[in-house]
Parts: sequence; structure tokens; C-alpha cells
Amino acid sequence: MIRIESSARTDVGLRRSNNEDAFVSAPEPGLLALADGMGGAASGEVASGIFADTVREVLSAGPPSDPEEAEELVRNTFLLANLRIRELAAREPEHKGMGCTGEMVVFTADRYVVGHVGDSRVYLFRGGRLRQVTKDHSFVQEQVDQGLITPGQARVHPYRHMILRAVGMHDSLSVDLLSGKAYPDDLFLLCSDGLSDMVGDLLIEERLASGLSLGEKADRLIRDACDAGGHDNVTVVLGLVLQAG
Repeated sequence: MIRIESSARTDVGLRRSNNEDAFVSAPEPGLLALADGMGGAASGEVASGIFADTVREVLSAGPPSDPEEAEELVRNTFLLANLRIRELAAREPEHKGMGCTGEMVVFTADRYVVGHVGDSRVYLFRGGRLRQVTKDHSFVQEQVDQGLITPGQARVHPYRHMILRAVGMHDSLSVDLLSGKAYPDDLFLLCSDGLSDMVGDLLIEERLASGLSLGEKADRLIRDACDAGGHDNVTVVLGLVLQAG
């Protein structure tokens, strides 16, 4: 079975007055999750809080026994969170239009399962190299995929925060499910766009490759985002695989 060590940090950043990010860092059941709220006023943090609470609730019965069960659990978690956000917004008009991104990583047997909606990200640092596991559900990512703009142009595009899929946006929800084999020393990074918008992949890779502790790496990434301007809330969740198989 997989054992992991995890550490997480969140910061309001330098431009916002409230933090709409939420996270779950639970190494015992092998669970990592993150959400970045949207909707204005306090609604964004309400939506991300619902997602995080739903993740904790669904996993409270214990970790899944195999990858197939893990995929089903991850999908159902997203769908339940989507339903709860939609129901609350329908009951309370002040929350109309709220939603959140969602990232979830569950470990079982010798594998990992990722659930993804929105433009928060999951990265995997393995063998000294950083790889982005998820693909943003955003307008600029579609433009990049179509060859209309470059990844560099996407980073500064005026519509880079326009996301095309979010938890709570519509009654139906399509969830990206990705999986793979986990190996000892694999390091997973879940982050809100407050990190990925401000800190390039090369610097993230450098930080994760350092000899710092897991908590110190998380602290340093948060500081890097704030040093670069801290335009948004920034959240980092790290999960290190200690044993697999």
C-alpha cells in the first residue's frame, strides 16, 4: 500500500482581502484536494468550502480498495459537491453564480487517481523533472491547443482567468479522471492559479528539487508567488510518496 507525507499552505496574497481557496491534506487515507472559489463577495469561499467538506465526508469511510473504486469515488465526490453548490445557490440568491475549481488526488494500492475541473493544477515531480498532469479548462488553453497563441502569450492574456468548466457552474459536470502508477519519492503538487500564474514551471521545479523539508518547500513556493506580485490567493498542497506497492 502507498504511504504518503503531506504538507499544505495557503495565503491571501497581496491584492485580495479574503481567501477563497480551500484544501484538504490527509496523508493517512492518502488524500489531497484543493479548490479555488469564484462568485464574488463571500460566495467563492462558500463554494470551495463545500467542495473541501464533501471531499472529507466521502473519504471518511476510509480509502478505496482498488483504482476502479477510487475513480468512482473521485467522480462521485465532484458530482455531489456540484449538486450541493447548485442547491445552495438556488435557495439563497446571494450565492447565485458561485462555483469553484476542483483538484483531488487519491492513492490506492500502488496507483494514484486524479480528479480535475477548472484551472487549478496538479503537477508531478519525478526523477528531478516536473510534469503538469492536468490541463486547464480555460479559454486561453483552448487557444493554445488550437495554435492561436503560445503558452507564453497565454500567461499574460487578458482572458487567462476565463474558465470554461467549474464545480457548481452547471447542473451537469464533466470530470477529468487521470491515473497512473505511483513510485517512492514521487512528489505531487496541487496548486491554485495564484501560484501557477505568478511562478514559472522552472522555478517550481527548482523549489521541489531542493533539499528543504516538505513544509519548507510549500512555504517557499507561497513566498515566491507573493514576491512576484501576489495578485491572487495562493494555495499549495504537497504529497510525497514514501512507499508504493
